[in-house]
Amino acid sequence: MTRWETGRPRYGGSKVSGHSLIARAASCLIVIDVQQYFLDKLPLHERGPLVARIAWLMRVARLLDIPIVATAEDMAQDGPMVAALVAELPAGAQVFDKMVFGLMGQADIRDAVAATGRRECVLVGLETDVCVAHSALGLLDAGYRVAAVSDATGTPPPHQEAGLQRMAQAGVTITNTKGIYYEWVRDLATDARIRPQLNRDLPAGLTL
Repeated sequence: MTRWETGRPRYGGSKVSGHSLIARAASCLIVIDVQQYFLDKLPLHERGPLVARIAWLMRVARLLDIPIVATAEDMAQDGPMVAALVAELPAGAQVFDKMVFGLMGQADIRDAVAATGRRECVLVGLETDVCVAHSALGLLDAGYRVAAVSDATGTPPPHQEAGLQRMAQAGVTITNTKGIYYEWVRDLATDARIRPQLNRDLPAGLTL
């Protein structure tokens, strides 16, 4: 896959190198449209593990003081964010009712991302080739650095690879759950502090 192109986005008057590590102090986690309506389109064996990885990353983000922005598409029609992820949101956090495919096309969500003060957006959720990809490209166009977590995003087969390739070719960093964990944690002392506080088993298939 194509890696992030170092010359693409600019903000604050300086060029951002996509070859640098994702920094937790610069990151926000964006959880996109994890609703039963979309999960039910996935093969049965993919649904639980995907939700578990997203929930685990949300808990890591909270422990590292990384802001979380969550969306659910047309909740009146497609239902709410799944309960397992609502439980991982910070107290009082809003789930934005997203009425567009790319979140940058909706003012309240766009403002919520800007209000985090963070310029590196880590994307998880559904669906990889539509709402995740549209959101990623919109964020890139607005000058954010964007990473998509390949094993914490999903879409009905056979479209996952196409969605990841579309983002990568545009300049999105494609990573995985293990990779983003270590980029956020960065050192042994933080790793030793965070792991006991996670208070849950690792998602199936994840080895740290």
